[in-house]
Amino acid sequence: MPKVLVTCMHLQRHLQKIQEELQDAGIDAYAPRLIGQQFSSEEMKLHIEGCDVVIAGDDLIDRDVLEAGRKSKLRAVIKWGVGTDSIDKAAAKELGIPVYNTPGAFGEEVADLALSYLLMLTRRLHVMHASVVAGEWKKVEGRSLAGLSAGIVGLGSIGMAIARRVAGFGMTLTGFDVNSIIHPDITRLGLRQLPLDEVLRQSDVVFVACNLTADNVHLLNQASFALMKPQSYVINVSRGPLIDEAALVEALACGKLAGAGLDVFETEPLPMNSRLREFDNCVFGTHNGSNTREAVDRVNRLTVDIALHLLGHPTAPALNRVA
Repeated sequence: MPKVLVTCMHLQRHLQKIQEELQDAGIDAYAPRLIGQQFSSEEMKLHIEGCDVVIAGDDLIDRDVLEAGRKSKLRAVIKWGVGTDSIDKAAAKELGIPVYNTPGAFGEEVADLALSYLLMLTRRLHVMHASVVAGEWKKVEGRSLAGLSAGIVGLGSIGMAIARRVAGFGMTLTGFDVNSIIHPDITRLGLRQLPLDEVLRQSDVVFVACNLTADNVHLLNQASFALMKPQSYVINVSRGPLIDEAALVEALACGKLAGAGLDVFETEPLPMNSRLREFDNCVFGTHNGSNTREAVDRVNRLTVDIALHLLGHPTAPALNRVA
């Protein structure tokens, strides 16, 4: 019987919804208990043995894991979501193990969250909320969004969804992507594609929405923050290592930045000794941008359909999502 390893927490939570479908297709679903956000390489090496396909979350799937899978019967890795930075794709290619993902599946949801960070930071809602809970009635002066400039780093589905939202607030738009993006909203919204340094110089708010690769670790660093406008904001809804957190702490401590909204961190969960915890002009999340009921159901369906196709189920849709 073919076996699917499910390590993504979102699919694990809803596995009962598709368990019968997999059983009817003659497929065994194996979902080991997950404590925390992801499995380590050593844990994945143990779990992947005897599995034909894995539907993974942010688990570390390095060469050792892939080689262990290949020695068994692993046919493919399916990444629940977009970012494949935790998967050694070079090793997978060398070993003949295709890697699939679900690009564009929750751009709208992550953009919604990015705008939540923007509103909380500029209106300091978290500070007023804490004051009311404490029995106080603190009035905090905020910033008006209309007329501010938003710079978007990464103009894929998430970046363009952010652009549509901030344009609705009357903000002007610049953006950077490693590729020149052709999209109808670029012209319609008046978004100017500029080099990264120019986006940083011109923006009151910088949204980070690009993929993490080996080439862009610490894309935003000490030099980047030095380029940014005084009292600007940075919001990261992509991957933590895109920002040098030590440099970010410096920029916040000296008052260069007005605040930061971080859904992701270099180390997750955020360590208790992180200096980022010192700042009340920061708003934090738990790497949770895609976690809405609708998005989870959508991507669960996509990943299960990919697994069914790979395992030869006759009604599964054709594949077009190779990472």
